[in-house]
Amino acid sequence: MSLTSYQTAPPCCKRTKVYILIISATKNFFLARSNSPFNLIFMVDLNDVINFCDHRLCLDEITDFDGAHNGLQIDNNGEVSKIGASVDAGLVPFRIAKEKKIDLLICHHGLYWTPPIPITGSNYEKIKLCIDGNLAVYGSHLPLDCHPEIGNNSILANELGLEQCGTFLPFQGVDIGLLTTSSYDRQELRERLNDLFPDGFRAMEYGMGKPEKIAILTGSGQSAVDKILQSGADTLITGELKQHHFNLAQELELNLYTCGHYATERFGVDALAKEVSGQFDLPYEFIETNCPL
Repeated sequence: MSLTSYQTAPPCCKRTKVYILIISATKNFFLARSNSPFNLIFMVDLNDVINFCDHRLCLDEITDFDGAHNGLQIDNNGEVSKIGASVDAGLVPFRIAKEKKIDLLICHHGLYWTPPIPITGSNYEKIKLCIDGNLAVYGSHLPLDCHPEIGNNSILANELGLEQCGTFLPFQGVDIGLLTTSSYDRQELRERLNDLFPDGFRAMEYGMGKPEKIAILTGSGQSAVDKILQSGADTLITGELKQHHFNLAQELELNLYTCGHYATERFGVDALAKEVSGQFDLPYEFIETNCPL
C-alpha cells in the first residue's frame, strides 16, 4: 500500500503531515492524533518555532547577564513534533524529555553562563543525550522574567490578584522587577502565597500591615531588597534571599517573602510553551523536577 505525504502552510509556519501505516497479518495499526483515516504525526519546522519564541520574548531588546545565552542552544534535525518545558536545562529533565519523545525543550535556566564549561562529565552526558535523542534546547532567562504578559513576575502577580502598576530595578536599560498594588492585608497575602506555594514559603514581616505597593522579583531577589523603598514599596515577593536580608528587613522595616527560586520561575516557561503548542498545534508537557530550593 502506498501512502501520500503532503504539506500545508498556515500563515505562521510550515507544517508537514506524515502518514504512518503499519500492516500486520490481521489488522492495520495507526499512530494518529486526528480524525483522519490514517494516523498523523505533525511536524513543524524548528526555525519557525524559534522565530516565534524570539519575537514573543523580544530577545533583541533585552540584555542578559554576561555569558548568558538566550535563544536556541542545541539544534536538532530541524523538525518539532512535541514541545516540552522545564525550569532548568539539566540532565534529568533531558532524560525525561527523551523518554516522552519531546524534540524541543524550552528552559528558563539554559546551558550557557559564565564562565564557559568544559564538555566533560555530566556536561558531556547532557550534550550527548540531546544529540542522540534529537532534542533541541531553547533557553530564555531575563526576557522570560520581565515579559509583561508571560513573564514570571507578571504571572505571579496575576496569580496573587495583584494589579500591575509599574516596574523597577533597571538592568542594561530594562527594568527586570515588577511593581503592583494590593487591596488586602498581610494575612490574606500569606494565605494566597500558601495556596500558590503549598510546599512552603518564608515570611519576614517588619513593614506595613496592609502594604499598598508590592514589588515582585522571581528567582533571586538579592539585588532588589535595598531598592524597593526607592520605588515606593516596603514589601517584596521573591524566590530566595541571603541570611543578612533578615537584618535588612528589620532595619528598613520591610516585608520580605521568599517562595523558592524554582517555584517562582515555573510560570514563564510553562506559559511560553503553551503558546507555542497552541500556535503550532503541537502536544506539550511540562517536565516537573520538584526542586525544593
